[in-house]
Amino acid sequence: MDIKDNHISYIEFKANDIEKVKRFYAECFGWTFRDYGPDYASFSESGVYGGFEKSEKDIVNGALVVLFHHNIDLIKAKIMATGGEISKDIFSFPGGRRFHFLDPSGNELAVWSDK
Repeated sequence: MDIKDNHISYIEFKANDIEKVKRFYAECFGWTFRDYGPDYASFSESGVYGGFEKSEKDIVNGALVVLFHHNIDLIKAKIMATGGEISKDIFSFPGGRRFHFLDPSGNELAVWSDK
């Protein structure tokens, strides 16, 4: 996959029961999964890459749009300088690093980098 800066590259959903949601999407839509422990599973064969993160909370808006940028520090500074608010600072995960931010309307998105 040719990943480009500022493009949506991943969508993450919340799930109260990872195994149940995996069965649902596999049976209905033919998606395939890769588990990353008991609390996370990525999916493919959906037209876009994504994953399910286990949540104990009630799910109100369970989708997280994740953008890619090769320079995570640069884009974080740009987001902050143009009115965005960091809601979860940079953290590492298998495959790279990411952070979450709120846009001026309060929508939460994330940015990841493989570096």
